[in-house]
Amino acid sequence: MSKVKLSEITSIITKGTTPTTIGFSFQEQGINFLKVESIAESGEFLSNKFQYISDECNMKLKRSILMENDILFSIAGALGRTAIVKKEILPANTNQALAIIRLSNEESYTKYIHYALKSVSIFKQFQKQQQGVAQLNLSLKNIGELEIPHPPLEIQKQIAKTLDTATELLAMRKQQLAELDNLIKSTFYDMFGDPIKNERVWECLSIEKTIKVIEAGWSVDGIKKIKGKDDKAVLKVSAVTSGFFRETEYKVLDKDLNIKKYVFPHKNDLLFSRANTKELVGATCIIFEDYPDLLLPDKLWRIEFNSLANVIYMKYVLSDKSIRSSLSNNSTGTSGSMYNISMGKLKSTIVPLPPLALQNQFAEIVTKIEEQKTLVKKAIDETQYLFDSLMSEYFD
Repeated sequence: MSKVKLSEITSIITKGTTPTTIGFSFQEQGINFLKVESIAESGEFLSNKFQYISDECNMKLKRSILMENDILFSIAGALGRTAIVKKEILPANTNQALAIIRLSNEESYTKYIHYALKSVSIFKQFQKQQQGVAQLNLSLKNIGELEIPHPPLEIQKQIAKTLDTATELLAMRKQQLAELDNLIKSTFYDMFGDPIKNERVWECLSIEKTIKVIEAGWSVDGIKKIKGKDDKAVLKVSAVTSGFFRETEYKVLDKDLNIKKYVFPHKNDLLFSRANTKELVGATCIIFEDYPDLLLPDKLWRIEFNSLANVIYMKYVLSDKSIRSSLSNNSTGTSGSMYNISMGKLKSTIVPLPPLALQNQFAEIVTKIEEQKTLVKKAIDETQYLFDSLMSEYFD
């Protein structure tokens, strides 16, 4: 299939600027002003991330005034993030981190160009253009030099329609997963109420009184590569921060390394992140099988609970926003990138502890919902694979 440079079929509009550089201030309302942060990874606009400018400022920035069906393309920060401008967000303007790509002929279809810009092959071209550069940024000339397949208009429309269908299916399944997560949370509050207010007047204990074992791992670094059958690896903090265990988040250890402290995740452990950004301190996940080849780092603790507490109940009480906020506020650090909470502060945290039978009943409900989530996650993976395969077929 023939390829064209993006500059041959579009106008790539000169970068905008920030209103403050021309003597204006942002307002509480007015013309929508978009940044990279205003665009989600999915390509949807996040209205809560918009800023606002006056009509006068908008006219001063007339070169970056947006039109319906413009493609916004991030050239700094979240490189390559894209979105199609919809009528609903107009009038609008944008800053220098977003290039405006506007079709300049009738033989190109906006949605097709949008998908082409999201393809893996385009990012390979980015990497060639940016070799040896630590912070990736693209110029308008860089974007214009990008090459994309350019079939006849009707085929572009068919391709875009197929990809739209896969995208919608993926979004629907992700929504199903979110609804199941919300079902667990609503079930927790229906059964136990707010953990801080404790309207049900459950007995309250320090977490220390529910713990049988708590231990940290060992600070050691490894190499980022696929773990072989006989390899051992150390987990990264990111294995926990999603709220479920990501066993592929690790670094492989040298085979000759003398392991000084061998702590690994056991079935029914709760893993607790004691160091992270302030918002992510206290992230937890449950382990459902033994992982003797995966070592814990010193930033993760494994916790076994005694007969007073069910691990699933403890996972969700520790995931409550108010409890997490308390843990975050009790963390210390001098950098916004890494805060720590001490083991003593975790142990002294007070939580409500309903009767074990009720905790177990909640755990049974969660287990059944998790089984449904597993099926949905599998469907998401299959749909994502289909979408990626189609993107590769059409654009690589």
